[in-house]
Amino acid sequence: MTYQAPIRDIMFDIEHLAATTGTGAAGGGIELDDVEAALEALGRFCSDVVAPLSRIGDEAGARFEGGETVLPEPYAQAYAQFAEMGWQSLPHPEEFGGMGLPRAAAAAATEILNASDLSFGLCPLLTDGAVEALLLTGSDAQKQKYLDRMISGQWSGTMNLTEPQAGSDLGRVRCKAEPAADGTYAVSGTKIFITYGEHGLTENIIHLVLARTPNATAGPKGLSLFIVPKFLVGEDGALGRRNAVTCVSLEHKLGVRASPTAVLEYDGATGFLVGEENRGLEYMFVMMRAARFAVGVQGVAVSERACQHALQYAQERVQSRPVDGTTKDAAPIIRHPDVQRMLLRMRALTEGGRALAIATAGWLDLAKQGSSEAEDMAEFLVPLVKAFCTERSLEVTSLGVQVHGGMGFIEETGVAQFYRDARILPIYEGTTAIQANDLLGRKVLRDGGATALRFAGMVQETEQALRGGNAQAQAVARRLAEARQKFEASLEWLLETAGKDPNAAYGGSVPFLMLTGNLAAAWQLGRSVLAASAKLEQGEDTAFMIRKISTAVFYAQHILVECGADCVRITEGSASLNDAALHL
Repeated sequence: MTYQAPIRDIMFDIEHLAATTGTGAAGGGIELDDVEAALEALGRFCSDVVAPLSRIGDEAGARFEGGETVLPEPYAQAYAQFAEMGWQSLPHPEEFGGMGLPRAAAAAATEILNASDLSFGLCPLLTDGAVEALLLTGSDAQKQKYLDRMISGQWSGTMNLTEPQAGSDLGRVRCKAEPAADGTYAVSGTKIFITYGEHGLTENIIHLVLARTPNATAGPKGLSLFIVPKFLVGEDGALGRRNAVTCVSLEHKLGVRASPTAVLEYDGATGFLVGEENRGLEYMFVMMRAARFAVGVQGVAVSERACQHALQYAQERVQSRPVDGTTKDAAPIIRHPDVQRMLLRMRALTEGGRALAIATAGWLDLAKQGSSEAEDMAEFLVPLVKAFCTERSLEVTSLGVQVHGGMGFIEETGVAQFYRDARILPIYEGTTAIQANDLLGRKVLRDGGATALRFAGMVQETEQALRGGNAQAQAVARRLAEARQKFEASLEWLLETAGKDPNAAYGGSVPFLMLTGNLAAAWQLGRSVLAASAKLEQGEDTAFMIRKISTAVFYAQHILVECGADCVRITEGSASLNDAALHL
């Protein structure tokens, strides 16, 4: 179960894709060399300490025994090292003890950690989201009380939205928060699917909980957000009594088995209002956007892990003679054309997803600096990162099993675990359909397609630049142009149809998201071709740059061409969808 962080590819993307100009990327006054040094050190830690946990965690899982959550024994030691080395602090403000690295570096760190072990990586991932929510919506006193120890990894954080009767429909949340005379609230209710809702890795767990105050309006607008710590925290920062929040069970899951997914019971637990009453969902969306982006990066992470295993196996597994007749003896299966096709598809999807994620991180950083145009573009791209990268991770991990053949179906080889772990990614933090509805409803229809057309315009600029290059660059430009035109045709149809027949429009929302995600990833790989070609002319890192270009061409001719099929599903498939739905 080995893993090596792909630092060279990550740094290429950070340098060339994480800023809209493509000329620099670290941002925030951070030098690229410093980013690379931090990621290399994290990569070594993850390879040596975290990656070996993956198999252990899958076999042992998190257990609920005697009312306590028990993780596999090595997890506590690994987490203690993780916190001591300061890895939780990478993306957070120096004011609260963070390193202040740009979001592109934080995305890379998230990938490296989660490629090592998704189960382990989920705890820091949720803490990062809770930190971001408190940074943007918490009071100064709340920030001072909680953030430094969350950013240090001494405490962890969770988000508590879902309830038994309210899955993604948060307007049905029933959890109550009764105001007390001292200004706190008594929070009562049941929350389910709470990742790392109970564990012993940290001294405290800071739960961010959606609940409804008395006389609040019905539906999502009546929700408020509360800090409900596992242990109450005194004014001096010392831990006090255990709060009235209890883990009553853990879920038994298909994958990420060492990540404890808890059912939590709040019984008059002491909570502290974040911001204003009835604005909880608005505040929670801050955390949800961060979490959704991070889950998309998890899709890239598990894809990278599957790629590395499949490539190693294909180089070592000897079976059958090559079809080109170069030898009469059996050869490593990497010599067979269809194995090559599968490996290249895995690599292209992984590198395309990484490029999209890191580029989106650049937009998020620009948005944080106050650019409204960057904010609009970041909002447009985040659902693509979340849904496209996670859906494609299912394909990549499934191909990893296929490359292994019958050995892939056997748990001992480890690749089946990646497939099982990946299956949750298109589901949690909002299913693919929820991301697609968000993309169509909030990101496209709300502004009449203005941001979507701006996105298409930037793709077209990259096409034009590629047309001035060599034959490979021109080949990518042709396929980009074709895919962009399919995107524009689909967009026009959706804009015309949504008001007249919303069922038809939203029936095409997932194909539209996948088409757009495919185009966005290819756009970034096109930008990679421009950067790699320039490096080749300078004689820099020749083998790597040649590989980057060949991967982009493969993506354009084997994956990007699928945009045409999605366009047909959107613009011509609505009638058959509506008709067939009548007969379900």
